[in-house]
Order: sequence, then C-alpha cells, then structure tokens
Amino acid sequence: MPVSTSTQFLAPAVAPEEEELEQSLRPRRLGEFVGQERIKDQLAIALQAAKAREEALDHVLLVGPPGLGKTSLAFIVREELGVGIRCVAGPALERKGDMAAILTGLERHDVLFVDEIHRLNRAIEEILYPALEDFRLDIIVGQGAAARTLTLDLPPFTLVGATTRTGLLTTPLRDRFGMTFRLDYYEPEDLGRIVRRSARILDVEIAEEAADEIARRSRGTPRIANRILRRVRDVAQVKHDGVITAEVAREALDLLEVDGNGLERIDRDLLGTILWKFSGGPVGLSTLAVSLGEEPDTIEDVYEPYLLQLGFLQRTPRGRVVTELGRQHLGTPADDTKLF
Repeated sequence: MPVSTSTQFLAPAVAPEEEELEQSLRPRRLGEFVGQERIKDQLAIALQAAKAREEALDHVLLVGPPGLGKTSLAFIVREELGVGIRCVAGPALERKGDMAAILTGLERHDVLFVDEIHRLNRAIEEILYPALEDFRLDIIVGQGAAARTLTLDLPPFTLVGATTRTGLLTTPLRDRFGMTFRLDYYEPEDLGRIVRRSARILDVEIAEEAADEIARRSRGTPRIANRILRRVRDVAQVKHDGVITAEVAREALDLLEVDGNGLERIDRDLLGTILWKFSGGPVGLSTLAVSLGEEPDTIEDVYEPYLLQLGFLQRTPRGRVVTELGRQHLGTPADDTKLF
C-alpha cells in the first residue's frame, strides 16, 4: 500500500519559531498523550482494527474547548496510521473548488483535519456528504438544462473534524462521523505530568511543587499549562538561576496576574463587570461584550466555559449571572451589589 508522509497546512501561518516550539511539545504517539483515558482506549482499538484490515479509519469528530488536544490527536492518528495529513481551518474554505482541490489531492488512507468544522460553508458541506459516505466527488458541469454531474472516485480517507460548538454542526454532517469524542478539562495531576514532560523537552529544571502549582492554575487546559511554563521559564532565566522552584513559579504567576483558580485579569473583569455594573446580572451577552470590548463569540467560547465549570457564572434565559461562588471569589458578599 503506498504511504504518503507529507503534511500540508492550509491554515493561517504563524511565526516559524513559535510553530516549531508548539509542535515540539505535542505528543506524537497515543502512548505519549496524557489524560483523556477513555478516548485513548477507544481510539487505540479503532486504530488497531483499521490497520489490521488495511482500511481507512472511520471519520472522527473531536469536541471540546480550545487547548485540550484536538489538533494533537489528529496528528497522532496520522502518525499511528503512517499516512499523510492535510490541515485546514473551516472558515478558510470559501469556495467549492477549494474543497474539491483538497479532496482530489488526498492519497489512500490520508487524514484530512478540518479545524473549526462548525464554521464550514453550507455549500462546501454538501460536497463533503458523498465524499465522506461513498468516497466520491460530484461536480456539476454547465448550467441550467445543459448541466450534468461528473463523478470522481476518491481514495478512502479519514476526516478528523474539530469543533468547540457541536450545536452549530448540521445533523447530516454530524451523522457522517463514525466516532465522536468529547474532550474534558484535565485534572491537576494530569496537567502536572504534562508540565514535567514539557519542561524536559524545553530542557529546564523544575521542582515538583512548581509543576503542581503551574498545573493547578492552568484552567484544566494543556495549552495554557505549556504557555504558562514558557513564561515562568523566562522569569527563572532572567531574574533567577534558571531553575523553576515553587517560589519562582508563584512569583511568575503573580506577574502574569493568574490567581489561585487559574483566572486571568480578563476573567475577573468579566465577573466584576456583571457584578458591579449590572448588579450581578442577568445581563445579555451582546451588552457584556460591548462593556468588555470583546467579541461575543470570544466571551462565549474562550472565557465562559471555565467560569461555568467553576460555578462562578450562570447562563440563564435572561442573560449571565454571577453566582454566590463567583461573588466569594471576588471577595464580595451578595448584599454589597445592591448599593450600585
């Protein structure tokens, strides 16, 4: 069976050094992937079965907040299967021809990774339906009464879709995925293992307590843990002897304004805006976005999920409300906001 090992990116470019660093911290094999044990077990069986039958892996939908490892899992699938991968962001596909060119460029058993798949154009989705189900591409040639359909056979491939919002996926597209995995926020113990692994890759010495402190303040998200680790490493290198001790970690986290629960300044501003400007809520998402100078989608997809998980924020039909736990975190009794 011919094997392609090429990796092609159609997503927006980033700085080469940042891309290289980010890739270096990603696990390459399923055994290196920390956490999400249920998903790993199910995926390992599916991968082994597909390789044994010499078939393409069933299409995979990965669901969860940003930074939990959806992209890493897509590359792990590619690595475990020993095939090529094409990567594209859903919003970048604007014309049917874009998707047709990608599909016809795939080789046998390749992986097509589509990030933010819920933002695909509906016309492009329609091209995907026969491609996912029957591995064929239907192209309409001509217009009106003279129009005819040209059908091209595609090699068997695996679509790996990543989304933060399954509710925006259409039912026909969602039903064509053979496996759907929902990634959960990580426990501090797993994040601690990720921080220690990343520290070894970055060749920085870190104390056990320091790794645990970073993990505890990383919002249950590996991407944030690695981002904090890099910034803590900078503080250790510039202001200390390069070793990350518990004291150095706490100093750096205070400098980054990351509190004990992992909330950053924008998270506290969000809670404080609802509490002080709107008497604790309810307040509508659009009003809150204008008050914070942020996009509604950013608030809904990036900031709110963790606040909801902590129980600091509540979504109601009338808008967002700060809970009693949120008030306590800001050090504000419930009755204080009645004065404003």
